[in-house]
Amino acid sequence: MNHRLEYEKLTDEQLVKKYQDGDQAILNYICEKYKPLVLKNSKKYFLVGGENEDLIQEGMIGLFSAIGDYDTDSEVTFFHFASMCIDRQMIKAIEASNRKKHSPLNAYVSLYDEDGGEMEESGFTTDDPAELIIEAEENTTLIDRLKANLSPMEQQVFDLYMQDFDYKEIAAKLEKSEKSIDNTLTRIKQKARNL
Repeated sequence: MNHRLEYEKLTDEQLVKKYQDGDQAILNYICEKYKPLVLKNSKKYFLVGGENEDLIQEGMIGLFSAIGDYDTDSEVTFFHFASMCIDRQMIKAIEASNRKKHSPLNAYVSLYDEDGGEMEESGFTTDDPAELIIEAEENTTLIDRLKANLSPMEQQVFDLYMQDFDYKEIAAKLEKSEKSIDNTLTRIKQKARNL
């Protein structure tokens, strides 16, 4: 069922609240809506040895984190909170890359391309709404196909990784070795490339 029309009537804060209350289907809509902000923020930074796509992926991780962590009772708007989380994640990636402690950064497979319109606090506009809808459906299909091809262990690692846990934290949480987590992420990225 397409809830897009229902979602368009809600504020960003209401959208996030619905997600936090268990409406998993709304996540793709929020990510689609905020992707232009990620793209815009990524243009402010440069990653030595990486590509802009690497920063966009980091920005999406920051967005996922913001969606999960936002306090819906806060006086700060979700737009500003998300922007801060996106920037913070990108800066963290740049610092880690500069320390050469985050070598898998250059091996990311982006689920999003660089197209997108300008975004304002109340939403965003694109040149071609039909393309936006097609792209959103393709992204949703890709994520769904990827998850369907993951083993239970890979799904656990993928979910934690998308929640901004690092290798050590994932290893500790799942009581696995860091090497095992590294191998699992490599398999996930390969499956994403194959799709």
